[in-house]
Amino acid sequence: MKATILVGDVLTRIKEIPDQTVQCVVTSPPYWGLRDYGHDGQLGLEPTPEAYVENMVAVFREVRRILKDDGVLWLNLGDSYARGTKADRQQSSNPGVGSNSPEAQNSVPRIGTPEGLKTKDLVGIPWRVAFALQADGWWLRQDIIWHKPNPMPESVTDRCTKAHEYIFLLSKSQSYYYHSTAIDEPAMTAPGATWEERKAAGAVAGNVVVGDGYRNGTQRVVHGKGVTSNLTRQDGRRNRRSVWTIPTRPFRGAHFAVMPEALCEPPILATSKENDLVFDPFTGSGTVATVALRHGRNYLGIELNPDYTQIAANRISDDQPMLNETEIA
Repeated sequence: MKATILVGDVLTRIKEIPDQTVQCVVTSPPYWGLRDYGHDGQLGLEPTPEAYVENMVAVFREVRRILKDDGVLWLNLGDSYARGTKADRQQSSNPGVGSNSPEAQNSVPRIGTPEGLKTKDLVGIPWRVAFALQADGWWLRQDIIWHKPNPMPESVTDRCTKAHEYIFLLSKSQSYYYHSTAIDEPAMTAPGATWEERKAAGAVAGNVVVGDGYRNGTQRVVHGKGVTSNLTRQDGRRNRRSVWTIPTRPFRGAHFAVMPEALCEPPILATSKENDLVFDPFTGSGTVATVALRHGRNYLGIELNPDYTQIAANRISDDQPMLNETEIA
């Protein structure tokens, strides 16, 4: 399999990619107010949330152009709090120069509390971007919760510790390629389980389950009928739920926070086929590329920082030395 990484500004290099060449996009852009990467034109340091959202819309408008009509976009974004001196992005449990490090926070310019927000306000960046993309023509199909069982502790006493981020599933068209059984999960109970067994596993009235036609209160238990996504199949599997519990994991080759590989696998497996082209406009350390090639997909990405590009290229090659080919352009 082959990976190609274009080095440079995303809005410049993406224009070189022909229309409708990409099947699946998995990406995590620079979060707003997180870190100064030391490059002119970098995203994430805009003076206001509105400016950041505007830039995101511009990038993903180009992404929609290069996406096939049945292709999809998986977008991971974290949030920020407004403070008197700078945006305080939620901390991550990844070590090194990332969101949880003094180096990262100290490198963010002092932008002040954005107009329209109060100190300590949750900015709501993920939903601002999601709604803006929806207004720009994307189908906003789902919000997925990435639950982090190992979040970075926070020294806060007036709210809960942040332990999740959002992943948005957006499509170019109303109908799109989605292979649900490629990412299904074990069911809580076996096919044909009694109501008592299902109730012990957490079933509640109002959920359709497979049974023998009996009822429990307001619940109607149906045999072989109902909403497919709520049913336990005969193989003991069920449709994947929208909360994904995936711990953060450091990557030794990178000095910044990276996406876990386990977070990239479900999107790639569900919305692309072998030999399809997977795209990430913010390549970073190459997590999406590595997972894509591992599962028989080709990869195309863009990265602003040449140093990160080399980190990604080394990681891709080291993952399958005899199989992976990487081109930097």
